[in-house]
Amino acid sequence: MTLTIHALHVGTLTQFPTSAMLFGRRFGEQHDVAMLMFVILGGPHPVVVDTGPTSPARASSHHPGFQLHQPPSLRPEAALQRLGVDPSTVRTVIHTHLHWDHAGNDDLFPSAQILVQRDELHYAIAPLAPSRAAYENSPAVAPVWLDQLRQVRPLDGNMEVFEKVRVIHLPGHTPGSQGVVVDTDAGRYLIAGDNVPMYDSIEDPDVFVPNGAFTNLHDYERTHRRIRELNCSVIPSHDLRVLERQPFGQP
Repeated sequence: MTLTIHALHVGTLTQFPTSAMLFGRRFGEQHDVAMLMFVILGGPHPVVVDTGPTSPARASSHHPGFQLHQPPSLRPEAALQRLGVDPSTVRTVIHTHLHWDHAGNDDLFPSAQILVQRDELHYAIAPLAPSRAAYENSPAVAPVWLDQLRQVRPLDGNMEVFEKVRVIHLPGHTPGSQGVVVDTDAGRYLIAGDNVPMYDSIEDPDVFVPNGAFTNLHDYERTHRRIRELNCSVIPSHDLRVLERQPFGQP
């Protein structure tokens, strides 16, 4: 079984404050942020990791100041079609977490079981006030993934999806953040979610650089140690350079 990981470009947040992703570092700089979803191919069936952001119109309505560039060619359905994946036949979707830019298109996958940590599900359904916008869950708006709630399988920790693909609970950015470890012929990779938004986050293995947004810094620090112990090549969640280096796993 030869597994490969494909990063799909499904939008760009333009002129985003770099310090918001690097916990105050590089203050005053801005950069373009990749909206990414991932597809693992070569196993018994394709596995989708995250489903990308909601539409630009919804983003501008519920996230003032965010500039989401997503022409039709960058919609998730178009990106999947270019890869030859029919979303209606996908059997497994894994969410690294349930923020709006990672869980905005679950309706594309009507046949999929959606794997989410139970801690993440509980928090996303009733987030604290500072987290409501990220989850698009407030008295004024409900998250789009709620319509697919019957498809969700809550996880309590780590789980093997199939041989060489496993989910690992990595709390910090959110209570139920999780990563996906994929053992390929070219080595072991970790799809890290927003615990590692940029390559800059892990540039120095001895320095802990969290995302600017998190729910528990103690959990986050332990997660960074855990990521180092996994001895993986880490794939960040929002770095445009990921697109230049993929597909991952080819010998």
